Amino acid sequence: MRIYSRIIGTGSHLPEKILTNRDLEKMVETNDQWIQDRTGIKQRHIAAEGETTSTLAYEAAKKALQAADITADELDMIVVGTTTPDLVFPSTACLLQKQLGCTGIAAMDVNAACSGSVYALSVADQYIRSGQHKTVLVIGAETLTRMVDWSDRTTCVLFGDGASAIVLRADSEPGILSTHLHANGAHDDLLRASVGVSSGLQEAPNGGLRILMKGNEVFKTAVLTLGRIVNETLEANNMQPEDIDWLIPHQANLRIINATAKKLKMDMNRVIVTVDQHGNTSAASVGLALDKAIRDGKVKRGEVLLLEAFGGGFTWGSALIKY
Repeated sequence: MRIYSRIIGTGSHLPEKILTNRDLEKMVETNDQWIQDRTGIKQRHIAAEGETTSTLAYEAAKKALQAADITADELDMIVVGTTTPDLVFPSTACLLQKQLGCTGIAAMDVNAACSGSVYALSVADQYIRSGQHKTVLVIGAETLTRMVDWSDRTTCVLFGDGASAIVLRADSEPGILSTHLHANGAHDDLLRASVGVSSGLQEAPNGGLRILMKGNEVFKTAVLTLGRIVNETLEANNMQPEDIDWLIPHQANLRIINATAKKLKMDMNRVIVTVDQHGNTSAASVGLALDKAIRDGKVKRGEVLLLEAFGGGFTWGSALIKY
């Protein structure tokens, strides 16, 4: 019997504090219209003091477990996609495991920047398909605003904090049909963090940690790359664009989302968009969009979903799912 990974529950969590474009106007030389025209973003959520990636993940996980009608002790594994871990080690997955009270099971972080949750979903899917695990919790969680340079108007308007959670369970009925992962480290200079542990911190605020991005180059590469992976995913499953009920993309920039939908010849009414409310939450964004679409009643059982993401590395990935 063939084993599939089926989604049995989703959840998400956003910090209470909201930073609007109007708020940013008071902090840096920018304005609401400029931000909306170039990104589609209206506001983003900011983690409060004491909130970390793992605490945001914990809140999202609780909601996903409740939706799945299971308890944490039924989990076999936790996979967390994040590029902003609480600590260098232990992993955020281990810290989350402690909070959930399900010690002993496998727990790991996956760092693929904005593609993190799709990468984590693929890892979990492979463990379930192999028969090694039955129930896996997949998390995408970030506190990116901790590394935002609030004096850099080209990047500070983009990012927000949040967490998403998906519970996968082994099933004989189709769920995740396929996942596709890629990376190209040759573009490491286009979107990256300024410092790291091995390369050394700096005598500057936050140890010199901030996001460095060449926006125009990232935009062009993202549009081309996402178009290719959409085609790859459809061809692998012998499907056409019209077979997709919902496109659930990484929520980085509305213009990138529009361009991807145009390549698919997909009406925007079939695309889930949350970037206006959340900003770019990196690894959390695809799961946040999925959870909102499910809880709003848009995505229904039996529908076919195409998830895709693109992030620093560069990394990119997709997942075709029969929900």
